[in-house]
Amino acid sequence: MTGFKSVPADPYPWPDTQDGAAANSALIIIDMQLDFCDPRGYIGQMGYDVAPLRAPIEPAGRALAAARQAGLHVFHTRQGYRADLADLPVKKRRRTQQRGAAPGDPGPLGRILMRGEPGWQIIPELAPVDGEPVIDKTANGAFYGTDLDAVLRAQGVENIAFAGNTIDVCVHTTLREATDRGFECLLLSDCCGAVSQMLHDAAVEMVKVEGGIFGSVATSDAFVAALGAA
Repeated sequence: MTGFKSVPADPYPWPDTQDGAAANSALIIIDMQLDFCDPRGYIGQMGYDVAPLRAPIEPAGRALAAARQAGLHVFHTRQGYRADLADLPVKKRRRTQQRGAAPGDPGPLGRILMRGEPGWQIIPELAPVDGEPVIDKTANGAFYGTDLDAVLRAQGVENIAFAGNTIDVCVHTTLREATDRGFECLLLSDCCGAVSQMLHDAAVEMVKVEGGIFGSVATSDAFVAALGAA
């Protein structure tokens, strides 16, 4: 497979050239980890219902399978900190402690958001396969302090579709920076979760304002159909 033409999206098809190619297009799945998707993990320990964060698993799985079949580049991100917490900002630890669950605290899935702990692992349903880079990050955005930009450019990526958690924080931060770096971005709305529908819907609308200031928005069905049709 060399091309998929374009994915129908709002407010414009992705990519905007309507000449997509597997060689220059990628799917990035953001932070689909047990700490965000399992009630025993970070989000659940703060008292949030993780059901909205699990809802993207099935559509994201279909999008991932379609991307692999079509030959798109696939990347995963994973948030976590050093065991000594040297890379965790004091302000973030203080804020999360006030909520009742801070990175480094003990929990049912090991120390929360600690590299190497069970909760830090990507969920089995969306686990990377051999050859799919995993970008380990400590910030909301996956470009900050990582080699994501270098890896994308080394593989010739120009167009990026986004899935994962959370749409209003880590997904949105990464998508916005990708836009500023010149990548053509697509938000797969049903492949992203948030702790509330209000936050999810607001994040979707913010992408589309001003004619698509941060990119375009599509569903997993549209994405899968476009890749399959090619």
